[in-house]
Amino acid sequence: MYAALQSSLPSQGIPGAVAQYRPLAYIDVPSRFRKGQTVFSEGAAAQHFYEVVAGTVRTSQLLKDGRRQIDAFHLKGDLFGFESSSWHRVGAEAIDDVTLRIYPRSQLERMLAEDSEFAQRVVAAMMRSIERAQSHMLLLGRKSALERIATFLLDMSGRLSEMSHLDLPMSRSDIADHLGLTIETVSRTLTQLERKGVIELPSHRRSIILRDRTALRRLDA
Repeated sequence: MYAALQSSLPSQGIPGAVAQYRPLAYIDVPSRFRKGQTVFSEGAAAQHFYEVVAGTVRTSQLLKDGRRQIDAFHLKGDLFGFESSSWHRVGAEAIDDVTLRIYPRSQLERMLAEDSEFAQRVVAAMMRSIERAQSHMLLLGRKSALERIATFLLDMSGRLSEMSHLDLPMSRSDIADHLGLTIETVSRTLTQLERKGVIELPSHRRSIILRDRTALRRLDA
């Protein structure tokens, strides 16, 4: 199951990356990436996988016509960067200031064998990735703009906190590129939900207050 994830490619010297495997308790100090900084590029050699310690990372592809499709947002505690081939299908960028722990892909099989708790986390991360990819495909293929926004808000609420007040790390442009919408449609749909009393949009552009989760869940069904 994990053999496809293993690679013997040499290190590219990523700052803070672990050159050789050591017990997880002795992994090097996590690496920091500034807002907008590239973690890895689409098509680059997949020599490492990553854990978000703080901040948010977006992974995306550029389409032939120059449009960007964001496939996922990776938050604190998420593992990402696993590939079945030797190269990255998507690129990854820091949305805000990000701290990552970087693991050598070439030692993944050994790490899984020597640390059962870490192995469980990796399997869980893979399962969540598959589930989110399936949900995202359904969202893009079948849901209206209103339904897409409702699904996104409920998902972010569950991942960021269970509080009604959301401070989203991503911009509306990011949301649009994730949901397959234009930024104008995102803004218009959020305003529509606010007028219906489902959400509230404070003056801070990235803050959203969920006033009626039941209404959002009906749209998400």
